Amino acid sequence: MSWQTYNQSILRYPQFSFSLDLSLMEIGADFISGMTPKINKAFDDMKALEAGAIANPDENRRVGHYWLRNADLAPTPELRDAITAPLADLKKFAAQVHSGEITSPSGSPFKQLLLIGIGGSALGPQLVAEALGTHAKLPIFFFDNTDPAGMDAVLEKIKPLGLANTLVLVISKSGGTPETRNGMLEAEAAWKAAKLDFGKHAVAVTGIGSKLHQYATAQGFITSFPMEDWVGGRTSMLSTVGLVPAALQGINIDELLAGAAAMDEQTRKTDVKSNASMQLALAWHHATNGKGEKDMVVLPYKDSLVLFSKYLQQLVMESLGKELDLDGKVVNQGIAVYGNKGSTDQHAYVQQLRDGVNNFFATFIEVRKGRDGQNIEVEPGTTSADYLQGFLRGTRKALHESGRKSLTISIPEVTPFQLGLLIALFERAVSFYASLVNINAYHQPGVEAGKKAAGVFLEILKNVRAKLTSSPQNADQIAAAIKADAEDVHHCLVHLAANGQAKVTQGETPALDTFTA
Repeated sequence: MSWQTYNQSILRYPQFSFSLDLSLMEIGADFISGMTPKINKAFDDMKALEAGAIANPDENRRVGHYWLRNADLAPTPELRDAITAPLADLKKFAAQVHSGEITSPSGSPFKQLLLIGIGGSALGPQLVAEALGTHAKLPIFFFDNTDPAGMDAVLEKIKPLGLANTLVLVISKSGGTPETRNGMLEAEAAWKAAKLDFGKHAVAVTGIGSKLHQYATAQGFITSFPMEDWVGGRTSMLSTVGLVPAALQGINIDELLAGAAAMDEQTRKTDVKSNASMQLALAWHHATNGKGEKDMVVLPYKDSLVLFSKYLQQLVMESLGKELDLDGKVVNQGIAVYGNKGSTDQHAYVQQLRDGVNNFFATFIEVRKGRDGQNIEVEPGTTSADYLQGFLRGTRKALHESGRKSLTISIPEVTPFQLGLLIALFERAVSFYASLVNINAYHQPGVEAGKKAAGVFLEILKNVRAKLTSSPQNADQIAAAIKADAEDVHHCLVHLAANGQAKVTQGETPALDTFTA
């Protein structure tokens, strides 16, 4: 590490007070020159993608999340209208909710939000709420899983202001996603138990004509906003998926979009030295040998960005974790992402990062401003913000001294504009990296495989439940009767017993456990 290396390895956008420091990634000029053909192809691929080329060949789809923050880039007038019209509609809707023009059936204003979604339909809104929603006009809560106890816990948190004063957002492109459907049905049951009309509290964000769109129409939802098939869940933060809940919280969505558009503009440049997203993608490639050989540890030194690593986990791992490349060759690509926040991690897994297995590179997120308002001194001449900066710089240096690579992204403070910058920075880095390693970043066959396997298990569960009688049976007996795997049947039986739908007598091994209705 040297002052000269630092000066040669930092990329700055002074107009945004943004910087990307790659001085501790040890990337030589020979690596960049050796990657030139792939870099040029990645720039060409991005240009074609933004122009409307088919970027997801498996599904024969365009990929248009970059148009969301600059509708003029959309390749047809119809696509431009599909961006601008819903944006205007959702702003108007949020204003009407805030003004009291749109109210609950009782006539009282809505006071809080419940968002029901899964994956990108929840992670993006959760990130924005945590980062920017401190003074939200409507506090927001989430059903983001099919865990009934988790939903019960959220409903308890909602109770003080009341279900009657809660606006519900149900977000699902198809309306067939089980976790979201289950959450909606659980919420609907809670509203019904409170003698409230769920539909008069609900808004759908979904594909036009989808199962959810049809259900929302039939149940008299307040309104619906469209989701387009050219926006994937993990890149939907700046679509209606993220903007509807953000606008309802009173977050400045124009600034979010402006920040993303500003980063897009900078990272369309084909000069590698001035393109932060390409620099980031190349740093990932260099650190992981282009094969995911090391993990990415994300360390944001700001409480409000605690969910940033979780957000990036989906964006990076769902996009890059692929078995096959675009030529059909088995490559098993991907970069594992994990993290929490600094300086909390000083007292957790940084110990292993410093002294344990060297199987990662670190991504530090620095937020330069400590707080709004006056700082106090926690020691003579030293503030809490000073300590936070000291821990960031100290950890970065300690990791480097142990031969651990890291990069540092710096922003002045957490604002809608700056968060938009970060979202676009990583979205475009993912696109570039996918091109560098020749994979499709916009499908998720592994996710679909998991859904199919879950469907098979649920069918077995139905058959097992139907076979239970008052006579004791073990897993082998029921498995033979329904022609299923005995282990799967045993897991079904244990599940039923744990939820009061069967009785179990344990044997010495699972094979000797017996179950009755």
